[in-house]
Amino acid sequence: MKKLYSIEVINDCTNTIYLPADASIPSNLKRAAFGTMKVEAFIAVQKFGGNVIRISEDLIQALKIPPTLPILHVFYDKDVLYIGPLVGIFTSGFSSVEVKPIGERTIIFSKLLAVQNTAGVTAFLFGAQHIDWDKGTINGLFYHDGWKRFEVPFPDVIYDRIPNRRTESLPKIKKVKYRLQQEYMIPWYNPGFFNKLDIYERLLQENSIADFLPETLPFTSFSVVERMLSNYGHIYIKPKNGSLGKGIYQVIYNKKDENYYTRFKEPGGEKRLLKFDTLEKLIQHITAKTNINNLLVQQGIHLMRSEKKPIDFRVHTNKNKQGKWEVTAIAAKIAGAGSATTHMNSGGIVKSIDELLDVDKDKEQLKEKLINSALRISKTLEKYTEGTIGEIGFDIGVDRKGRVWLFEANSKPGRSIFKHSSLKKDDLLTRRMSLEYAIYLYEQSIKKPEDIFK
Repeated sequence: MKKLYSIEVINDCTNTIYLPADASIPSNLKRAAFGTMKVEAFIAVQKFGGNVIRISEDLIQALKIPPTLPILHVFYDKDVLYIGPLVGIFTSGFSSVEVKPIGERTIIFSKLLAVQNTAGVTAFLFGAQHIDWDKGTINGLFYHDGWKRFEVPFPDVIYDRIPNRRTESLPKIKKVKYRLQQEYMIPWYNPGFFNKLDIYERLLQENSIADFLPETLPFTSFSVVERMLSNYGHIYIKPKNGSLGKGIYQVIYNKKDENYYTRFKEPGGEKRLLKFDTLEKLIQHITAKTNINNLLVQQGIHLMRSEKKPIDFRVHTNKNKQGKWEVTAIAAKIAGAGSATTHMNSGGIVKSIDELLDVDKDKEQLKEKLINSALRISKTLEKYTEGTIGEIGFDIGVDRKGRVWLFEANSKPGRSIFKHSSLKKDDLLTRRMSLEYAIYLYEQSIKKPEDIFK
């Protein structure tokens, strides 16, 4: 296990770094690096214990190590001692309000940055407007006894937290991403948002994963809907790039009264159930409100139930500091009354699997099935996706016969499930590991850059 080091400032020397007696370093180290800043330095081992790095004050300033004096890792390669990683969290939507510098998302980022010392990284937020390209520095936003700004070098690794597709497509955002990756060779993880249909088609190429996939097709014609409804009894019509359950219609054919029903939620939050005597009228109602080219049709699954309501599962996976996938959270989501989905904003309820008292299944076996499925899908998805993925949020269903189904994969998973009291430890773990993965990318970029920049 890699050691974590705290930093101590020393004033009785200049341009010097001392490592503790048990540090195993070569004798030829002549430079020190923090972020993309490298400076000449005298580097030696001293006879003192503890996980402490002693750095002269002038070197602290030259390397632009922030006054927070973070707890970090140490690596070396050739004649350079690397102290880090310095992780830049790239986002948008900054506010001029000091106590809420990222608006409504401030609390999310404060919680994320609160675990940086435990993870062993120095993390800060920045946007396109905070970069000084001439100096090679960023006016970063740090969270340490409140929000503070410090000038730091370009980071070792960048964690992408752009909030939506619209912002991601802006020319200035694309330019920042291109320059930092291509000109400065900085590893960048969790870029982009998954397209539901694109993910489906990629995973379908793997026979071992195809069994997890409900039939999903672009909404090309009325006949597609008619055929799938005949085959499955109920289907879902949803946006290709939707999130949070918005714009999803459940379509049901009732054989007894020979009518068609659709269940959905209005933009204002009201749940609706409408009846139509023909499928044509139902489809006209849906397509009158949205562009047919933005829709897909998905097979309905008869899910296992709890409290007489359908349930599915949110499963989070994260890459750890060894670059391996781990399942970091599992939550059961029980559909709200009259809701087409299990999303919390549609009245869904979150519980841990152990709290599902009326589920007639072996809970440990159920957990194992979800874990194995999520890990297999994560590894496969990584093969067919451009860029470096560090975390995924899956919506997974289990039908009444125990078969596992993948409904959605999210590259920037929401965190609403972690409001549930029994998931507090999972909340902490997912936050910590989303930063710890940067350690792996940092070390690889130093020692095996060819594996990162393929």
